[in-house]
Amino acid sequence: MVVHQLSNAEVDRIFRALADATRRDIVRRTLTGEASVSELAGDYDMSFAAVQKHVATLEAAGLVTKYPRGRERMVRGNPENLRQVQQLLSHFEEIWRSRVSRLDALLAEDPTP
Repeated sequence: MVVHQLSNAEVDRIFRALADATRRDIVRRTLTGEASVSELAGDYDMSFAAVQKHVATLEAAGLVTKYPRGRERMVRGNPENLRQVQQLLSHFEEIWRSRVSRLDALLAEDPTP
C-alpha cells in the first residue's frame, strides 16, 4: 500500500497543510484547473504575501505544484499526492472499523442482564 511510502514527517506536513480552510480551498480550486497566485489572492480577504505563504505550505506538503508562466506563478493541484492522502485516511478507517467490530463482538458475547 502507498501509505507505507509516506514518512511520519510527510504525513505531518500534509495534515498540517490541510488543517487550514484557505489551503483546502486552494487545493480544491487547483485540482480542477490551474490558477495564478495573483488570481488566488484576489479571491481571499488577505494579502498577496499571505496567499503565497499558503501556497508554499501546500507545495512543501506536495499537494500543489507551482511553476512560472511568463511573469506569473501558476499553481496546479497534485492529484497523485492527494490519492496518497486518501489511501492514508482509508487505512486509518480500516483500523478503526476493525476495532469497532471487535468491540461489537465483545459486547455481543457479554451475558450481562
